[in-house]
Amino acid sequence: MTKSLRLNNGASMPCIAIGSWVGTSPNSKELARASSWLLTALEAGYRHIDTAALYGTEGAVGEAVRRSGIPRKDLFITTKLPFHHTKRVRESLDGSLKRAGLDYFDLYLVHWPQVVVYKNNQPIPLNEDGSMMLDETSDFNDTWKEMEKVLASGKVKSIGVSNFSIKTLEQLLKIATVTPAVLQVELHPYLVQSELLQWCKDKGITVVAYAATGYAVVREDPIIVALAKKYNVTPTQVVLSWHIGRGTGLVAKSENASRQEENLKVIELHEEDARRIDALDKNRRLCIQPDKQGKVFGWTFDRLGWEEESVLQTEAKL
Repeated sequence: MTKSLRLNNGASMPCIAIGSWVGTSPNSKELARASSWLLTALEAGYRHIDTAALYGTEGAVGEAVRRSGIPRKDLFITTKLPFHHTKRVRESLDGSLKRAGLDYFDLYLVHWPQVVVYKNNQPIPLNEDGSMMLDETSDFNDTWKEMEKVLASGKVKSIGVSNFSIKTLEQLLKIATVTPAVLQVELHPYLVQSELLQWCKDKGITVVAYAATGYAVVREDPIIVALAKKYNVTPTQVVLSWHIGRGTGLVAKSENASRQEENLKVIELHEEDARRIDALDKNRRLCIQPDKQGKVFGWTFDRLGWEEESVLQTEAKL
């Protein structure tokens, strides 16, 4: 069993989730295989599964849950509202529940702050110039009001957001009756987001990291490698332990049974070693990159409330 975090509504959320993203355009074989390696994760001790409507793996998650024989009440399942369903929240949630074959989700997240046009259910509808087809007639505050309604329905136990920032969260909290229980963001040693973590802590919002290991570029960093040798663990275990030590949850994706088990074995880092990892911060996003127009799904970094990497580097030199 993994350590848990207490959310602001009293719910208990296992710190380490097994991720279920299998690529931008998964084929039927990949989706079918997903239920098998999700099952091995549950057998290894994971009790939190992270999925999303956009991942296409909600069905695989539900199948793994049923095959595991683990009582539903002992599991924590997170899914996410896609940005082209922001004006059809209830219908989208019902679709997710049907695909998963579940009666409820433990956590339902607004996947992105953008509101995207609903056009033949295309997840990423584009204008003729290739830009994202945004719907500027409403915003994420309107979406959040609908999220609060599905929370009241009992079909989800907690609600939260993903890819929001201090800037967008401040806007959301102006109208929110329910404070988001969770914020899921890209977070790793090259993107430590200390200010965001402290802000969320002050507001009672639990932070969950995705792209939590920082991929090979972070795992192969000399500091991480040296610490792995010092503690006689893998570089991945060092990074995941760093997250847990900061009080955040995390999503760790692996299809390999032995690595799944390994990733649950976190250690306690000495304070000075945790600070060494903090110092690796480059404000560098490794998972989400802007397009040729400098935008992420139609929004600039400024609108998202994200700081450009160059800004941090410039300030550091002053």
